[in-house]
Amino acid sequence: MKLQPEMRLVKTPLNRHTFKVEPIRRIVEAECCGLVLNLFAGVTKLSVNEIRNDLRKETPAKYHLDALDFVKHWHDVEERLFDTVILDPPYSYRKSMEMYRGAKNSRFKRVKDLLPNIMSSDGRVITFGYHSISMGRRRNFKVVKIVLFSHGGAIHDTIMSVEQRFRRVKGLLS
Repeated sequence: MKLQPEMRLVKTPLNRHTFKVEPIRRIVEAECCGLVLNLFAGVTKLSVNEIRNDLRKETPAKYHLDALDFVKHWHDVEERLFDTVILDPPYSYRKSMEMYRGAKNSRFKRVKDLLPNIMSSDGRVITFGYHSISMGRRRNFKVVKIVLFSHGGAIHDTIMSVEQRFRRVKGLLS
């Protein structure tokens, strides 16, 4: 029997800083475990054991690297692995221009391809955007939860997906 992901609908206001919205912040904090990488951290600190990275120097983050550069740097210098990775990048080119004042961001596919190298074997990825699958089966992740944040009216919903890493054992999933 194939298990379906847990699904939830939450009506909440929209804010350009995702985690300033209290219901969103509470839900994401509840999904985090262990050492957390907040790769596109923004301005809101979470109440979790997080390592914060954001391209913008004015944000309260320890690292201010392009996402791809951060993942490569962590892999090369650190021995610690992340149990949870939060991906809340700009959802579109327009948002990228707005949030990062024209600075180019890494190719997101390459970032996702390298993330498993800095994650624990049973890690999870929490992604925000317009899509429900981010890491996917090819990278050995399966969606376990989807939360649809409805902002009302003609405003796009925000989709949060929680993907759990799994191991393949001779053609079986474990």
